[in-house]
Amino acid sequence: MLSLPLPPNPHATAVLLLAVFAMYLFTRKNLPLETASFIVLISLTVGFTLIPFQIDGEFLHAENFFHGFGHEALVTVCALMIAGQGVVRTGALEPVGRGLARLWKISPGVSLLLTLLVAAFISAFINNVPVVVLLLPILISVSIRTKTKASKVLMPMGFATLLGGTCTTIGTSTNLLVVSVATDMGLKRMGMFDFLVPAIIAGGVGIAYLWLIAPRIIPERKLALADTSPRVFSAHLAILEKSSIVGKTLGEAIQKMDGKLKVKSIRRDNEKHIMPLPSVVLKIGDQLMIRDTPEGLKEIEAVLEGTLYQDENLGSPVDDDHPLKAEDQQIAEIAVIQGSSLRGRTFNEIRFSDRYGTIILAIHRAGKRIQKGFDSISDIRMQAGDILLVQGPREQIANLKKEKDLLVLDATVDLPFTQKAPLALLIMLAIILTAAFGWLPISISASCGALIMILSGALSWSDATKALSTQVVMIVVASLALGSALLKTGGADYLAQIFLSLSGNASPTVMLSGLMLLMAILTNAVSNNATAVMGTPIAISIAAQMGQPAEPFVLAVLFGSNMSFATPMAYKTNLLVMNAGEYTFNDFLRIGIPLVLILWGTLSWVLPLLYGL
Repeated sequence: MLSLPLPPNPHATAVLLLAVFAMYLFTRKNLPLETASFIVLISLTVGFTLIPFQIDGEFLHAENFFHGFGHEALVTVCALMIAGQGVVRTGALEPVGRGLARLWKISPGVSLLLTLLVAAFISAFINNVPVVVLLLPILISVSIRTKTKASKVLMPMGFATLLGGTCTTIGTSTNLLVVSVATDMGLKRMGMFDFLVPAIIAGGVGIAYLWLIAPRIIPERKLALADTSPRVFSAHLAILEKSSIVGKTLGEAIQKMDGKLKVKSIRRDNEKHIMPLPSVVLKIGDQLMIRDTPEGLKEIEAVLEGTLYQDENLGSPVDDDHPLKAEDQQIAEIAVIQGSSLRGRTFNEIRFSDRYGTIILAIHRAGKRIQKGFDSISDIRMQAGDILLVQGPREQIANLKKEKDLLVLDATVDLPFTQKAPLALLIMLAIILTAAFGWLPISISASCGALIMILSGALSWSDATKALSTQVVMIVVASLALGSALLKTGGADYLAQIFLSLSGNASPTVMLSGLMLLMAILTNAVSNNATAVMGTPIAISIAAQMGQPAEPFVLAVLFGSNMSFATPMAYKTNLLVMNAGEYTFNDFLRIGIPLVLILWGTLSWVLPLLYGL
């Protein structure tokens, strides 16, 4: 007969209810993750201040929940984000990307495998977001040139970076949190490569699936961003005697076009240029310098009853025999990066075209179809991860790669590469080696590396601060606070008792496997960091109550929390891949769920075997 443990103390019950509420908040699309995290943190501090809790005769100070802001796990995560930003900003990974692009032209099949392996290897030491940003445009470009489907390779590449991140303690912030929480609870600190063997075994199986099976079951998607059809052209509209706007003001002409008419200047008497003020009265022979898509220009010509010409010399009217030309123009895809000063502002507010010398043709955002028509997106507020399709002179497109608020994704434009790139790589290598050999704790080696990046000029303070993510900081702090509350009030022990009661007399192997599957389900529904921090004390408590070593159960939490494959919102790189590959939610379910099950099954066999359960 099933026997559940008695309810815990009121504080533990309240914390458990708050944990459930936190998971609900983390899944709300209309509530920023950092706001949800802040709500959880403040709820804990206010609750424990108003209703104090005693541990062994001593009160638990609510201010302790703020200690996450100074926790070594958060310091390490932030320092590694800064160091990784230095590697990206100097273009140190550019040669890797270019080498892969050349290989793709020779053998796409072998190149896909190599791309997956390289992506996984780099992501074991560097945040996988810049790795995905580097490889996305390269894979899109080579897919067009080799006539392969980009949608068949983008998702496997994104998932490969997640697999690589599980190999070391610094591969993801989730790993760092699990290791740090376990150490805080008295376990021996895990070294950088302590769980490399199970990670490589499971990762190898996962890579094989992504290489051989996933591309065959991913639906084909036509990438809208590869379509350059909405090109913008400049032309002269000559006002003829028959035109209905002769004697009317420019304002009236704009009103006649429902506001779609964009006039850059007015040429009169073949020499004078008049400012395009709404009060200007239009005369026969005036030339309106306008800019629009071919369809837009033809609509303007028809409604205003003028005649389109390619240039101001009025040589031949634009027709099938004399089509529009756009000389020295390039199409490029650019992304609004995390930390960009453009976030939350409209294209009109920043005067995008004047500022960057380019025209926005389209914008694509996660979960939304691409919007075409450069005159219809000027009031959209930019978000991190937005991908813009822009057109402009070759020189202006090249200049965009120097911008710090935007990242050029078009592979025809070289990624930034400076003389500091080798130095950035050496600094990153030094961070890894000093931590791997135990010369310095990773929190200190990463902080030293971040400082050297800045002192050496490989990274500016402006770039360093932009590398930090408020979302990551807040979710880490809130997760640490919630995990601490669960542990100190006895909530974690209570959950462990329930888990043991529900499992009956199951073997340690079954318990470990069930715990890992639970973590895998939660990480695809809520934050992976929150799942990891709350799961770690539960895993240790389960191991203690079963009389088993804690390390394999902690690793079950670590690996399960990293199985963020089944939903696009499970991990930020999933959203980037979803944007670029035009994937749907169901596509992630179709490819991600089998991968989760494959990894779960593999690790359920490997971990008990390696740790003698």
